[in-house]
Amino acid sequence: MKTKARKRPAAGARSRPGKVWQLRLYVAGQTPKSLTALSNLKKICETHLNGCYRIEVIDLVEQPERSNRDRILAIPTLVRKLPQPVRKFIGDLSDTERVLVGLNLQAAD
Repeated sequence: MKTKARKRPAAGARSRPGKVWQLRLYVAGQTPKSLTALSNLKKICETHLNGCYRIEVIDLVEQPERSNRDRILAIPTLVRKLPQPVRKFIGDLSDTERVLVGLNLQAAD
């Protein structure tokens, strides 16, 4: 389940011009939880990053060595590589508000 998506910035994008968010989603096959996480991530990116993002999906069934190398303890796990600092989120990303706060796309209440 390798998917890479890079989209062009839309007019009026919130991010600075040229700033592309690099996100890596670790999954284990096409389980319901993995598919939900990918769907939720795409919705969040389309809604809040206005096309200024790149998603890389790493399937640990196909590449099990990546879990040790990248220090992934649970799946699904989202890793924000850029912008720095690196951040990790575990779960299916269904708590949109929590993910947005963690990604610094929304202020905490």
